[in-house]
Amino acid sequence: MTPWVQRLLAANVLVFLLGSFLPLDALFAFVPWAILQRPWTLVTYLFLHGGIMHLASNMIGLFFFGPRLEERLGGTRFIRFYFACGVCGAVLSLILFAFAPFGAMIGASGAVFGVVVGFARYWPDDSVYIMGVLPIRARALAIFLVAWSIFAGVIGEGGNVAHFAHLGGAVAGWLYLRTWERRRRSQVAQQPTSKGKPPGLRKSPSTRDVDAVERWKAVPRERLHEINREELEALLKKIDQSGVKALTPNERAFLDRIADLP
Repeated sequence: MTPWVQRLLAANVLVFLLGSFLPLDALFAFVPWAILQRPWTLVTYLFLHGGIMHLASNMIGLFFFGPRLEERLGGTRFIRFYFACGVCGAVLSLILFAFAPFGAMIGASGAVFGVVVGFARYWPDDSVYIMGVLPIRARALAIFLVAWSIFAGVIGEGGNVAHFAHLGGAVAGWLYLRTWERRRRSQVAQQPTSKGKPPGLRKSPSTRDVDAVERWKAVPRERLHEINREELEALLKKIDQSGVKALTPNERAFLDRIADLP
C-alpha cells in the first residue's frame, strides 16, 4: 500500500462514517448552481458517498489500481493527478449541465476513472479480473469504461450515476499523463552531452527509454551488494553524461535485472 493511496482510503472511510452523524452533503457536495458560493465543492465532493456500495466500489478501484500508479508517478505527482481528474470530472459535468442536469454530485468515481486510465496507459496488457473471475486486459477495461460513460451519458442511462464526471476524470487522466510525458522527454533531451553539444540538438529519447532510466534511478541502493551498487552508480553516471543510447546490451540487461529484484 503506497502512502497517498492509504491516506485517500482512510480519508474516504472517515468522511463516510462522519456523514452518518453530520449533514456533510449540505455543505460539501458539488451543486452546479452553487459553485460560485461553494467553489471548494469541486474537491470535497470526491470524499462523499451515497452508501456503502458506492464507497466500496470506488475504494476497491483505488486500492487495486492506485498503488502501482503512485509508485510510477511518485507521491506528489500522483495526488495532483488524482485531484485533477476529480476536479475535471466536476467541470465537465458543469459544462454539460444543460444537456444532463443533476441536483448534487458526490463520489470519487471521476478521480478513480482517471486512475484506471493511468494504469491502463502504462500496463495495458495486464489482466484485470472482473468479480475475481472474468479476465480482461487493462486497456480493454479502460476503453469499455470510457465508451460506456459516453453512451450512458448521452442516452441518460444509469439514473443517479454521474457518467460525465467519469468521462471527465478519464479524459483528464489521459491528457495529464500525455502532457507530463512530453515535458519529461523534452527535459531529458535538453540536457547537454559529455561532448558539449548545446541543448536542443540531442534526439529526444523514446518514452520507453525515459521510463527505463527513471526505473533504474529509483532502485533502492541499500538492498544491493556493494559491487552491484558501484556498477549501478557508474552506469547511471554514464547515462547522465552520454545518454541512454550509449549503454551496451549487457549494461541494459544488468540494469533491468537490478530493477526487477524483489
